Amino acid sequence: MTTSHTIAVLGLGRMGGAIATRLAAQDWDVVGWTRSGRTSGTVKTTGDPNEAVARADLVLLALFDGPACEQVLDDVRGSLRPDTIVLNTSTIAPAEASRLALKLGPSYVHAPLLGSVPSAAAGALQILAAADQEALDRVRPVLESLGTVRRVDDASSAAALKLVANNSLAGAVLALRDSLRQADALALPRTQTLDVLELGQLGGLVARKRHFLLDEPTAATAEFTIGALAKDVALLAAASNTPLRSATGLADNPAALDADIAVAATVPAVEDAVLEPLRAYIRGHATGDPTHFRGAFLPTAHIEGIRDGAFVSWPLDEYCTLFQGRPAPDEPTRSRRIDAIDVHGTVATATMTLSHGADTFTDIFLLVRAADGWRIANKAYHRHP
Repeated sequence: MTTSHTIAVLGLGRMGGAIATRLAAQDWDVVGWTRSGRTSGTVKTTGDPNEAVARADLVLLALFDGPACEQVLDDVRGSLRPDTIVLNTSTIAPAEASRLALKLGPSYVHAPLLGSVPSAAAGALQILAAADQEALDRVRPVLESLGTVRRVDDASSAAALKLVANNSLAGAVLALRDSLRQADALALPRTQTLDVLELGQLGGLVARKRHFLLDEPTAATAEFTIGALAKDVALLAAASNTPLRSATGLADNPAALDADIAVAATVPAVEDAVLEPLRAYIRGHATGDPTHFRGAFLPTAHIEGIRDGAFVSWPLDEYCTLFQGRPAPDEPTRSRRIDAIDVHGTVATATMTLSHGADTFTDIFLLVRAADGWRIANKAYHRHP
């Protein structure tokens, strides 16, 4: 590479800034540009992306999403030299990666990154690179300055693998959140809980994010934000057409989207008001008193499932006639638990398991926040003999 600015880094956010700084420290000639105008001061920058691109034979994209990549590339397309390689490290949808590869042809390298800002700074990223062999050979020295290169067959596969990897991270964050919520419910000290969690499968995440999990004052900035991770798992859900619990678990989060992903693990459990109709439902079964069901359900609610081989859809009044105002004879041996609840603004879904003698029931509830508080709108159940 002989031009005065051999690498143009377009996008100087958390990862883009770390990448540009790492490459400059490795003696690559780097010029950066960012849409926001924010700069880190550690690399040369320009206010005109076309100026950077015109003098570079490698253009590295580190942008937030697919639309940003397409817009920036459209803006600088006329300044790309015929031999310029476009190296895209952004996390985008598989279809978006395929579209860019088709548009740019053999000069396009799709190379999403596994790892966060500290890994970029240390040159310890895992890089999923999809490109023609000639293009990959040209960019390999740059990529190896950032980490370990793993060849992938095509741009779509590289993008999809990155989304799957990030979904596993989202799952770990939500698993940590569930563990902390249970510990809070058991009145366990947060520090002691983290000490023990650090010994297990979530240990690496807990160790790296401990100051966020303890809400300690720190000068550390977010390495990977809730908003970015929520974007990635939503892209995966859309691309796979397969439901992902992590997609809703992260998107419906009261924490700031620009907060570190660890903050999503500290969100308190759902408020008691949402749980109260479910607890009233449990009291109805425990006592046999239908008054509890009338307080738990909306008057228009239906209870539906298969009974004696036939589908039934009981209105609330008919359902209440099944209860005679006294506990079942085997009530001391029965148990009930709330397995999951997801709140989305004014609606919620919940799952409950009831062990009633020889039968186990899985109950699925739809709840709404009515004028007088949360109520169960409908229930469907499955009976396991």
